[in-house]
Amino acid sequence: MHHLLPLLVAVPLLGATLLVATGRLLPRPAAEITGLVVSGGTAALAVLLLLHSSPPLVEWVGGWWPVDGESVGIVVVGDGPALGMATLASLLTLAALAYSWRYFDEPPRGHAGAFPALMLVFQAAMCGFAIAGDLFNAFVFFELMSVVAYALTGSRIDEPKAVQGAMSFGVVNSLGAYALLMGLGLLYARTGELALAKIGRGLDATAGPGGPDALVLAAFVLVLTGLLVKAAAVPFHFWLPDAHAVAPTPVCMLLSGVMVELGSYGVWRVYTTVFAGPGGIPAADLTRALVTLGVLTAVVGALMCWYQRHIKRLLAYSTIAHTGLFLIGLGVLTPEGDDGIALYIVGHACVKAALFACTGALLDRFGSVDEHTLHGRARAMRAFGVMFAIGGLALAGLPPFATALGKGIAEEAVGGPLTVVFVVVSAVTGGAVLRVTARVFLGLGPRPQDAAYETSGSDEEPETGGLLSRIPDSMTAVPAVLLGAAFAAGVAPGFGGTVARSVNEAGSGGAHAAAAWTAAGILLGLLSALIALGLAGLAVTRPNWVNRVPGWAVPLRRLQSGHVGDYVAWVLFGATALGALALPGVLGG
Repeated sequence: MHHLLPLLVAVPLLGATLLVATGRLLPRPAAEITGLVVSGGTAALAVLLLLHSSPPLVEWVGGWWPVDGESVGIVVVGDGPALGMATLASLLTLAALAYSWRYFDEPPRGHAGAFPALMLVFQAAMCGFAIAGDLFNAFVFFELMSVVAYALTGSRIDEPKAVQGAMSFGVVNSLGAYALLMGLGLLYARTGELALAKIGRGLDATAGPGGPDALVLAAFVLVLTGLLVKAAAVPFHFWLPDAHAVAPTPVCMLLSGVMVELGSYGVWRVYTTVFAGPGGIPAADLTRALVTLGVLTAVVGALMCWYQRHIKRLLAYSTIAHTGLFLIGLGVLTPEGDDGIALYIVGHACVKAALFACTGALLDRFGSVDEHTLHGRARAMRAFGVMFAIGGLALAGLPPFATALGKGIAEEAVGGPLTVVFVVVSAVTGGAVLRVTARVFLGLGPRPQDAAYETSGSDEEPETGGLLSRIPDSMTAVPAVLLGAAFAAGVAPGFGGTVARSVNEAGSGGAHAAAAWTAAGILLGLLSALIALGLAGLAVTRPNWVNRVPGWAVPLRRLQSGHVGDYVAWVLFGATALGALALPGVLGG
């Protein structure tokens, strides 16, 4: 089976090549069917390989197998987490293509294969990053993923805000890529290796008695900076809301559904294989760095999420908040924490993609994603109202969704005050989504008084040829299936245990955790869902509580300036802060 691993990248790339070569000749249905078939075939292959991922699959592409332990070939690794992320990326790409079936109206006109071809290249890059066994090729797929995402985000080149959002996205993520490249260069200079496992062994072999030296610390900071930019962790997060505000809905489904999660996955993968040994970064220092950044990311994301009326931006900040929870769970460095976050990522990906799909339907029906402008206008869209409410409750952690299962396991792993962070942040983000549901789909509460707001989303261009009088069945079915998948992942017998076994086999190798529902997890999930409902109710009955941003939150809002120079400065500041947090002896190390 290991010989099939490179096909996860090759098949979608070949499909994209075919669409680019023939896209001007193919009718639109044929081009879209081709994209669906290629994406679906890759997803089926990923599932097949995932079922055979124990013991992990290893393949040296092109037959360049090591000789006497040395090789210049490209190694790909198919263990449970890698193939799980490749499967998630492929299934969400398939869902995004199905969502856009026969309606999506994006430039360039006259080339029916352009959009599905870009989506297939995006899928190939995400799969390649997930299974890359060496750091250089992880960087290559990191960059390919970013370049395609820039093009998809700024596809409406006739709209200045789309170009601006794509530019911010491109510049900030390029800085992250440069940081990753410099970090792997330092690691190569120290060890002479690029394969992740070999770099880890090389660092251990050259470790001194005093712990990591300046070169190892610098490499660690640079590599993690690149990955945390992709994960949209604070203060590297500014590109994500700007990109989501202008990106087409199917692209938003992938950005928040899987690309950001790949950044968190990359942090886990690099630490466990490269920096976890005696020649790497001490566990206490990594925990301090990741937990601190995680708490900051979760709190900032939740606050900014609550004070948004642009629904796409609201969902983007929700993604940032949950990224913070992912980093906290990974940062405690326990098998239970890893298991919980793995399940959390699966549920979050499905729920967030479904919420963006529902938001896209609002945009194409009314030409707006402004919570105020849409007040009560979507009463007739009952199915979407139900799905939006379910998505909000799932985001808040209501059992038995996979978000609740993963959150409950992670909460028990982190313990203490950090559990409060999980409950409050999930409740605030879920409450913001439920508030939108009550106002937009039910028309509850007084109509909000309009106030000056720089990004309201009230005058957006639909992604169809014109406003839709009827929502296509594909746009309704996709979010329903995604929410059903999040539900099924939470209740399927043995699913949590299977995920836990694969994560522990590939990561820490610790004792296998049950990864099942517990009374504490269920009660905390119900508590966060009840708080979310309460917050939404207060927001609807007291609209000024949301409309009037408190003075202490105004500076936080102003940091999202839209100026790429500001975002670059924050990337540099974030890298410096990460180095200070990881430096032994600093801040209580």
